[in-house]
Amino acid sequence: MTFPPVRIAFALTEKMAKVLRIVLIAALGWASIGAAATPGPVIVMPLTGAIGPASEDFVERGLARADKDGAELVVLEIDTPGGLDTSMREIIKVILASHVPVAAFVAPSGARAASAGTYILYASHVAAMAPGTNLGAATPVAIGIGGAGPQSPEKDKDSGKADKSAPANNEGGAMERKQVHDAAAYIRGLAQLRGRNAEWGERAVREAVSLSADEALAHNVIDLTARDVPELLKKLDGRKVTTAGGDRVLATAGVAATTMEPDWKSRFLAVIANPSVALILMMIGIYGLFFEFSNPGFVLPGVAGAIALLLGLFALHMLPVNYAGLALILLGLAFMIAEVFLATFGVLGVGGIIAFVIGAVLLIDTDVPAFGISYTLIAGLTVVTAAFIFFVSGAALKARRRPVVSGSEELVGSAGLVLDDLTDEGWARVHSEQWRVKSTVPLKRGQAVRVTGRDGLVLTVAPADEPAKGD
Repeated sequence: MTFPPVRIAFALTEKMAKVLRIVLIAALGWASIGAAATPGPVIVMPLTGAIGPASEDFVERGLARADKDGAELVVLEIDTPGGLDTSMREIIKVILASHVPVAAFVAPSGARAASAGTYILYASHVAAMAPGTNLGAATPVAIGIGGAGPQSPEKDKDSGKADKSAPANNEGGAMERKQVHDAAAYIRGLAQLRGRNAEWGERAVREAVSLSADEALAHNVIDLTARDVPELLKKLDGRKVTTAGGDRVLATAGVAATTMEPDWKSRFLAVIANPSVALILMMIGIYGLFFEFSNPGFVLPGVAGAIALLLGLFALHMLPVNYAGLALILLGLAFMIAEVFLATFGVLGVGGIIAFVIGAVLLIDTDVPAFGISYTLIAGLTVVTAAFIFFVSGAALKARRRPVVSGSEELVGSAGLVLDDLTDEGWARVHSEQWRVKSTVPLKRGQAVRVTGRDGLVLTVAPADEPAKGD
């Protein structure tokens, strides 16, 4: 049997198409497997110093960038004494919502993850520590002045357990107890989410206990220890973690980590978010505006003052500010300014200084050490502010009381000398200038006269020995 040539060609073409489809599917499969086998980058983000608005901004933007770049893992290299509760909670929210796994790594040796750092470590997908580091002491510090929060019992250095022979201080106020209970529940929830030691986490809050790296590993507070980031990545390879985007298996072996340093924005926020810098900026702003209002037209003090004041207020907006303290600062400045213009014999001035000092002490509504304002700075600003306001206001007030030395008002009453004989109008020298003058009485050349009035460019004069009206 024979087949027509057209049918044979069609059959061959169909077979070739099937073969090509198979080859194409296989090639796409190998490509996808190769792409899946290529791990994303590992990003290391140093989280050092006090946890505050700058740290919050840095972590939030860093995790967003890591997600955009398809990072395999983000390592938060922690070394912090603690920080603000609001900033800590915002960082934890970002970690919990992250699709990229986050490993909290307390490093290098000698670093610590105290207070807020402990909560961040508990919230991370992986918790690790370097030898010679510690974590804990997570008791929330009391709000306002006069409190360091409830004191913790003495603890055994080796186990981190409280010494029951030492009495615990249970005399904290209702607000302190509420804060401790809230923080304990918070860290317990994080521990249960990550499968870590919830009991020890709660004790770190209630009793302020701490652990070394080896003790933390033994108590199931952390997942592993590592000397540095390369060893950490080697140990994490193949580990399964659960993120907001689902389960992931880490592929970190042989991946070179890239360090993401804080950019100019984070460094700028870290500077102005310092309570002492914020207070100084606010005071510079007030100095500049006060000087500009006292001496209109200088422009530079007003512009610089407005910029500094806005920066200071922005920084205070990011910080836990006691608005009663801010109001006392402004009231104190108003009193010191009013003292210059009102004869209160120092009452307003002294009252203003007292109000300013109390307001500066109360300004930051937290006792976290890194976010306090030094008493030395407060004393220095008080002295400088009082001296500045009294000096500038005093100089302005003296200038207002000084007699007029120019213009029409100054000419009236000035002495002059007649330059030629005159019966009605002529010329006279007044203030080393030649003026057209007129007089109701005849005047002789060289006769001394006194200016009694002015009409445009003509002065009215009278003999100097003639008594002025009203004398």
